[in-house]
Amino acid sequence: MGHDHIRYDILAQDALRGVIRKVLSEVSATGRLPGDHHFFITFLTGAPGVRISQHLKSKYAEQMTIVIQHQFWELKVTDSLFEVGLSFSDTPEKLVIPFNAIRGFYDPSVNFELEFDVPLVEEEEDSAEITAYPVDAVAKTEEGEAPKSEEKKEGSVVSLDAFRKKQ
Repeated sequence: MGHDHIRYDILAQDALRGVIRKVLSEVSATGRLPGDHHFFITFLTGAPGVRISQHLKSKYAEQMTIVIQHQFWELKVTDSLFEVGLSFSDTPEKLVIPFNAIRGFYDPSVNFELEFDVPLVEEEEDSAEITAYPVDAVAKTEEGEAPKSEEKKEGSVVSLDAFRKKQ
């Protein structure tokens, strides 16, 4: 097998993160979510560029899931990150989240989910994997946890491990 000088795995990850960037940009431009759309976004709290309060960092030392639905403000999107204001136990917080820190994006209104296996800070960067699939049902979880799907039914799965450079 030849050496992948193009790095299709990285290109595919960037393209799928572009979906999140585009969706958030449109919400930022209009100031509201269209229809019943809302988003669960899971990210690594210790990833480079993530800015959250010390209170949230101590509560969510590794990862955190936020919900962008009814009460959010000052959503700003750049090429590499987004900023959003959210309330946690009636305390307003501003979060800065680079797209590279995102582990999951889920819109339950249309059963659309993207999952990124973002390596933890101490893990190797080459272990990144991405999966994209629609989900039929998601069980409601406790606040602050990522939604989990018990079954992935009749969805198209895209896994890039087979194309990854072997070392």
